[in-house]
Amino acid sequence: MSEKPSFVEDDTAGYESGLPGFLGTIDVIISKIEAILLAMGVILMAVNTCANVIARFVFGEGFFFSGEINRILIILVTFAGIGYAARHGRHIRMSAIYDALPPKGRKILMIIIALVTSAVMFFLCYYSVGYIETLQSRGRILPALGIEIWMIYVWVPVGFAITGIQYFLTAIKNFTSEDVYLSTGVVDGYSDTESEV
Repeated sequence: MSEKPSFVEDDTAGYESGLPGFLGTIDVIISKIEAILLAMGVILMAVNTCANVIARFVFGEGFFFSGEINRILIILVTFAGIGYAARHGRHIRMSAIYDALPPKGRKILMIIIALVTSAVMFFLCYYSVGYIETLQSRGRILPALGIEIWMIYVWVPVGFAITGIQYFLTAIKNFTSEDVYLSTGVVDGYSDTESEV
């Protein structure tokens, strides 16, 4: 019986871009910014929610702004997270047909998938900018915090744009390399993470 390691490798800890030169540097910087935003967003949501629950039990009333802060943080985490997931090859894949193809077919299909997904992300980015402009023209504000609603949605087009760029770079990476890549730094394949008991 062979001994298998009982840990799962963390491929997000020290992200290294698969892109050359300046593009790789920009990719790493964006990755670090996203990681910080995601970590801080989740931590702040947890602290805000816990503080609100404690305030309800101690003072009999929660913080009036807690729901709005969590709403802002959920939007931030969601749309910063889609680029992060694409960069680390952690997006959902339905791969029954893809897995049945030979390596060359997988590469072609991955390029098509990456280009189509990139186009969809840029399309959504374009329409989300229009949505923000509509919100801005209406002048609505959050009742508790008093900030304009359009400001909390700024992360939506930013997240779509970063994700679109990431998928476009994935297509380029697949054009220029021999292996099939899920993202610029993640080679396609399944790792054996199960351990025998």
